[in-house]
Formats: sequence, structure tokens, C-alpha cells
Amino acid sequence: MEFAELIKTPRVDNVVLHRPFYPAVEGTLCLTGHHLILSSRQDNTEELWLLHSNIDAIDKRFVGPLGTIIIKCKDFRIIQLDIPGMEECLNIASSIEALSTLDSITLMYPFFYRPMFEVIEDGWHSFLPEQEFELYSSATSEWRLSYVNKEFAICPSYPPIVIVPKSIDDEALRKVATFRHGGRFPVLSYYHKKNGMVIMRSGQPLTGTNGRRCKEDEKLINATLRAGKRGYIIDTRSLNVAQQARAKGGGFEQEAHYPQWRRIHKSIERYHILQESLIKLVEACNDQTHNMDRWLSKLEASNWLTHIKEILTTACLAAQCIDREGASILIHGTEGTDSTLQVTSLAQIILEPRSRTIRGFEALIEREWLQAGHPFQQRCAQSAYCNSKQKWESPVFLLFLDCVWQILRQFPCSFEFNENFLIMLFEHSYASQFGTFLGNNESERCKLKLQQKTMSLWSWVNRPSELSKFTNPLFEANNLVIWPSVAPQSLQLWEGIFLRWNRSSKYLDEAYEEMVNIIDYNKELQAKVNILRRQLAELETEDGIQESP
Repeated sequence: MEFAELIKTPRVDNVVLHRPFYPAVEGTLCLTGHHLILSSRQDNTEELWLLHSNIDAIDKRFVGPLGTIIIKCKDFRIIQLDIPGMEECLNIASSIEALSTLDSITLMYPFFYRPMFEVIEDGWHSFLPEQEFELYSSATSEWRLSYVNKEFAICPSYPPIVIVPKSIDDEALRKVATFRHGGRFPVLSYYHKKNGMVIMRSGQPLTGTNGRRCKEDEKLINATLRAGKRGYIIDTRSLNVAQQARAKGGGFEQEAHYPQWRRIHKSIERYHILQESLIKLVEACNDQTHNMDRWLSKLEASNWLTHIKEILTTACLAAQCIDREGASILIHGTEGTDSTLQVTSLAQIILEPRSRTIRGFEALIEREWLQAGHPFQQRCAQSAYCNSKQKWESPVFLLFLDCVWQILRQFPCSFEFNENFLIMLFEHSYASQFGTFLGNNESERCKLKLQQKTMSLWSWVNRPSELSKFTNPLFEANNLVIWPSVAPQSLQLWEGIFLRWNRSSKYLDEAYEEMVNIIDYNKELQAKVNILRRQLAELETEDGIQESP
């Protein structure tokens, strides 16, 4: 297919663009295979380059010969194009709809993008499982790398290399895979060097109504326990939902078969419930009535902060089991690709100082989201504005980033990265020139040959010129476990995401930038003072001066 077939009108003059924080500007609108571009000859006017993949929905209006297209983006931005001529407007709208809903992944922009920057680091090879395993191997000899899933033979949503107990052979892993949803047998997620406790993750056991069991599964899980120790299984579903799953062939671990493990159910919502929550929240944020009661009512009705609280509470429970109870844990829901990953990731943010650094957090995203099989292509296909909703779309990753922001806000000096880093990850998970978030798992990415045909997001982010934008000036390395508050009054709406296109949020950004500038100035001033002090000390030594002039 040629993109030209979808572009009925490639160029229109005298188009007026309206967008947040900028004055209306008149210019020429051009459509390419991947971008909507509006350029103007006016001085000091920034061009608009909008990826078609960032477009969530469009609306059309007509007043006489003038047509208006309202473009609603996946990053929650809303822009307006006033186009002279009804036919041109209809053609542009039709082309945008076609280009923003391409079926084939290989037609998306990452396969056509060629970087204009020097590639210093190949991001596709920055966070390999072997490199991550080396960090644990120095502290323990109880785990090993398994290649049992080579060529994705037993689990399509797992990477080819996983970390498992050394005492469990690959044949046992194959049997366990048949007992777990989607073949997702228990694998190591995190090793706590302080006391040797671990976090494992998996899919639900396929016990069914007949109470099916798997002795290899029981042996694998028990292999992580120290003598005389108990473990915890955190099921991210309510007991009722887990029992319903058992009626459909799924289920949960029976206490009689796992006597050393205590099962805890913590309900975390998924799928359409989260998507509807996001839609309601964005609608509330775009409400311009400025009525306080209406705003608070809509915010509460969205339940977004309630979901944040549920996820953070479960993550804190997991961290508490590891650090304070000295107990290993297994975490799963149904598939083990959504709420499970939210909890394992956030628990590591709480427990592991490395995960609060830029590279450590990137490694966490690779290990616990991309390699662990979170279906980004499905979950991030649409955002808050699209009318045609599919059941698999859900802002799972955005909720995770929001939870990280909540912790970052409570511990502003403990993170090497700033809020802009989290916002950037949100934007690229929905629409990007990089191939990092394409596909639903490692198997799909391998078939698409993303490493050979696209650029990794990390290759761009980890350049010094970009890192400076994402570095927190307040950062001071903190090797302690951090315990975030999950009290309702401690949780806030993430203005940097949900209100950033509103006029009021611009002043908050300006205030933050001013604060950063003041901090940088103070650091520079302090450095100059230190230099003067050293020079003065040298003079005192040379001349025998006893007092400062």
C-alpha cells in the first residue's frame, strides 16, 4: 500500500491553527505518510509536527464555506484547524482518520524514521537479561539463567532467557508452564540483597474446579524459601474474581498443596474499568465550567486516585513482606501481564535505590514491562478520546507512571530523574518515532525485527544533551527503603499529565523552571565561594596572614 492512496488532499493554504499556549497562526497544512505539518511564514512561529499515530479522534464542524477539524491527541492535547473550503476539510479529515488507524505495524513511523543525531549507545542491547543477572550473581548462587524459552517455545509472552531457581531443571519448567496461564511459570523478578528474599511473578495456576495440581510447580515455588520460612502469594484479584476464574479453568493456589505459603487477595482493577476511569478523568479536566463542586464530583467519580491508592497499597504490602517480614513473595493476577507488573515494579522502586536512578529505571521498564510481556500495542492503541473502544485497551502503564510520580513527589530528593522523564515515557508509549514500545511481547518484536529496522528510545534518551532535561537537580543518592504514604490526602492529581494543556498549569511549569534555575544559580555561586575560600587560604599560608581582610 502506498501512503499517497490515503492522502486525498496533500496540501492546503490559509489554514488557521489553534493550540494551547500559542496564539492562532495561519499557514500551510501538509499531510505526509506519518505527520500532519503546519508551517507559517510568520516570524518566530514554531511549526506543528504531529504524528498521525498520536491522533486519538477527530471531530468536524462546518460554518458556511469554512470547515473546522478538532484533533484530540493521545497525550490529551486538543488542537483545532480552520480550513477554507468544505471539500478540502472533508478530504483532510478522511485522510487523517485513515492514516491514524493503520492496521499494519510495519507501516508505522518507527520503521521509516532515521535519526539525525549521532548514535552513541545501542539501546537495544543496553539492558539484556544476562547483564541484569550479573547484578544478582555476585550476591547469590541459588539462581540461574534458563534458556528453556529459546525461540519462545513454551511461553510467547516471556523473553528467551529467564532467571529461575538453580535447583529446578528445564524439564520441570516445561511441566510448570502447562500449569500456568499462558505458560507464564514463576520467574525471578527481584532479589533483595539485604536479606536474600525474592519477588517472583507468574500467571494464575490452572487449577480449575477439579483442583488440579502440579508437583513441579509446588517444588519450584518452595525452592525459593529458606528453611523454616513462610512465603506470601499476593493475588491481585479479589477472592470472588479468583473463584470465578477457577470456574473457567483458572484459579489460585490451594493451601493444602502450598502449606508454607499464605495467600493474600488485593483487588486491582483492569481492562475497561481503568479505561472508563481515564475517560472520565480527562473529561473532568477539560470541563471549563470552573465550578468547584462539579470539578470535585467529577474527579471523585472517575475513581482514578482510588486506583492509584489500590496499586500503591499492594506494592507497599509486597515491599513490607520482603523488607520487614523477611518473606519471599509470588505475585500474580490472571495473565500476569498488567496489575502484576505494576506491583512488582513499584515494590522495586520502594526497595531498590538503583530503580530510582535513570538507568536503573530504564532497566526496570525493560525487565518488568517490555521483556515481561506487557501488551503495549493493545493497551495503548487508543487513549481517552476514541469512540470505538476495544476491551483490551487500558491505561495500565500510565497508572504505573502516575504511581511513580506520587512517590517522586513525596521523596523529591531520592530520584535521579524528574517529572519530565515520566511524561516522556507516557508520550512514547502511545506514539513514538522509536520502536521500543511496538508489539505486545518479545516474540512479536523479534518477528518484526525491531532491533534491525527501528531505533531504540534509550539510544536517544541516554545522550548527554537529552539526559540533562530529565535529571532531577535535587537528587541525592538515598540507599534506604522509602515508604510512601497511601493516605487519601497524600495522593494528588498529576497536573503535569492531566492539566498540562490547561492554561493554569503553564504557570506551574514556569514556576518549576524558575526554581530549577535558582538551584543551578545557587550551586554555581557556592562553587565560586569555595574557589575564593581556597584562594584565600593559600594567601594566608604564603603571607602569614592571620585574619581575613
